[in-house]
Amino acid sequence: MLASLLDALGQQEFDHLKAGVELVVADNDPDHSARSVLESWIIPTGFTLVFEHVPEPNISLARNATVRMASGDFIAFVDDDETPTPHWLRHLVETQRKFDADAVFGPVVPRYHGETPMWLRQGGFFERPRFVTGTLIDIQNARTGNVLIKAERLKRLKEPFDPSFGRTGGEDSLLFRRLLAEGNTLRWCDEALVFEEVPLERANAAWLLRRSFRVGQTWIRAELYRLAWHDRVLRGCFLGIRASMQLLMSLGCALAWLPFSRIKTFYWIRTAAAQVGKLAGMTRFQHQEYGNKRSPMG
Repeated sequence: MLASLLDALGQQEFDHLKAGVELVVADNDPDHSARSVLESWIIPTGFTLVFEHVPEPNISLARNATVRMASGDFIAFVDDDETPTPHWLRHLVETQRKFDADAVFGPVVPRYHGETPMWLRQGGFFERPRFVTGTLIDIQNARTGNVLIKAERLKRLKEPFDPSFGRTGGEDSLLFRRLLAEGNTLRWCDEALVFEEVPLERANAAWLLRRSFRVGQTWIRAELYRLAWHDRVLRGCFLGIRASMQLLMSLGCALAWLPFSRIKTFYWIRTAAAQVGKLAGMTRFQHQEYGNKRSPMG
């Protein structure tokens, strides 16, 4: 996947960018498995490539390494299982200039394997919301899978991505919460398209339920993380009660839809899994999304 990503990035059209494009890769595999791919890749004219081995499995450490290595005025993040379209970077930059945005997000569209079950495709469980270009983005739709950020907004922070979230996920949500709180503007660019591979091992109910659980867990952690102790207790009690009520309602809706629609039933089961994740997020148990499997981080 990393080789495919590099090839797609090497095809970016950037005539309007005077300084060219610098590709920055953090290999977060303890065995440095990306090294052969990186060293053998033929760097196109107008591009430079820098990379660093970050051996401790922690996505925050990997992302922080890319920020530290990057030398441009803007940093665009894309995951190593994604493929940007040829005009991806140009659209992000043009939108940033038009709206003077501090960060610009683009859509991530799933690309299914031929054997992916039809009910998963029809249910849109891998789909994400899309917006009109220029729309202001809130924390619910801010993520690092496809985003351009002013480098100075990241480099002034000692650790833009919190390492304590580096094994569970949610480090990007925490960053964008902070940027929004500081008054930064986040915009959408619907033309800056990237495709994300959906491998068969993820195209199943069990994986989607684990992801919903993890999203709920990291959301509650991010909500409570920077609050003072007494505010955390009050906010935690409120969110815990609300999650418990939503859990019961979701299970009820799932049972109601069971005779009629598999897709609707599973939608509500996923909602219930997210509420369980929220409740678990207020305990010592933390599901570790990253570091269990070794893979390079782009």
